[in-house]
Amino acid sequence: MIPKELMILAGGSGTRIRESIPGLPKSLAPIGDKTFIDHLIALYRSMGIGRFIFCLGEFQEQVTQHLDTHYPDLNKVFVCESEPLGTGGAIKNALGYCNDNTVLVVNGDSYFPIDLETVAHFHDRSNANCTIVLKPVSDASRYGLIQLDDYGRVTGFSEKTGGGEGLINGGAYLLNKQAFLQHPLPEKFSFEKEYLETYFEQERIFGIPQDVYFIDIGIPGDLARAQTEIMDLTAGWLSTIDKQWTLFLDRDGVINIEKEGDYIRHWDEFYFIDGVLDALPVFAKKFGRIVIVTNQKGVGKGLMSEENLSEINNGIHEMVHGAGGRIDKIYYCIAVDDGDPCRKPNPGMAHLAKSDFPEIDFNRSLMVGNTMGDMKFGKACGMYTVFIPSEKPMPVLPDPLVNTVFPSLYDLAKAL
Repeated sequence: MIPKELMILAGGSGTRIRESIPGLPKSLAPIGDKTFIDHLIALYRSMGIGRFIFCLGEFQEQVTQHLDTHYPDLNKVFVCESEPLGTGGAIKNALGYCNDNTVLVVNGDSYFPIDLETVAHFHDRSNANCTIVLKPVSDASRYGLIQLDDYGRVTGFSEKTGGGEGLINGGAYLLNKQAFLQHPLPEKFSFEKEYLETYFEQERIFGIPQDVYFIDIGIPGDLARAQTEIMDLTAGWLSTIDKQWTLFLDRDGVINIEKEGDYIRHWDEFYFIDGVLDALPVFAKKFGRIVIVTNQKGVGKGLMSEENLSEINNGIHEMVHGAGGRIDKIYYCIAVDDGDPCRKPNPGMAHLAKSDFPEIDFNRSLMVGNTMGDMKFGKACGMYTVFIPSEKPMPVLPDPLVNTVFPSLYDLAKAL
């Protein structure tokens, strides 16, 4: 079963990289236009994680302020240490805040885009109490090695060697909460030394290699390397878009020219933004599904009829189809109440789309809009987001709700 809770060990102060990030913890180290913890949240959201437990130590106020400011709607818990507890103590202390028996635990200074579904399947099949996700390396001089038997069970740990290839601890674990808490562990201890290396012979501790990108930003050279490598990786998601992806589009200001201070009430007031009808055929070739999600409060206010809106929707379908593009369905919300579940930024229209098209995978979906409400809508479902500047205020970047910015749909189509 794929875990839905993630514990991030983000209590480290970053002593070795202090000169590179004066006054900041490792988790808030700038990486491109975001902080390191922003990249971690985006990574694990894309895997389907819905609840985050942050284990914090020094600089905890800075981290909580950042997360509360930028992720007000994130399902999150802060577990703050008054004194350092070690990795094991932090985990033991935070497990009381976990709802599920199996939790994913990761180091807050490592970026390791694992295949969580594969790891979870291995963990369940092995009936493991703990599964360590391992990184194969050609030079293990900085790390200790971990040995496995033919079934993936851990058989030994080696101290740092002079080099050579092997499997190293990637700082990501699937942990059985009940089994772990049965051990008489102290308040302060090392998870690696006093749990993994102490109990591997009597406990069902397994390892699974994942030969994917890995970086630990704990030393200045790797922090500098992360600046370009993580940015390349996170921007690279655009190149992964294929027919398994779904494109969610806002309407006014993205597809058509907005009517200042008013609503588009009739089809004869609807004008496509330049390049949109050229972009949509490109999207039709790239995406498996394309839907429009639009708030239309003008109907709810009685300023226009639902028949007027249907006429506009029919005109959009006809013009897009005539240009060689495709819109699979247009979803709209006429509610005036911001609390309505279908009114963006609430994600109701996304769930309606998934009900109509069950193949939609929100983790392989892209939301394009021109307001922060659109960005919140996308992130509430774990989508990637693209902000299109229009007459609405431009967000102050970096912003964790925004994956990237393009001037227009046409520019996005060119990038694809």
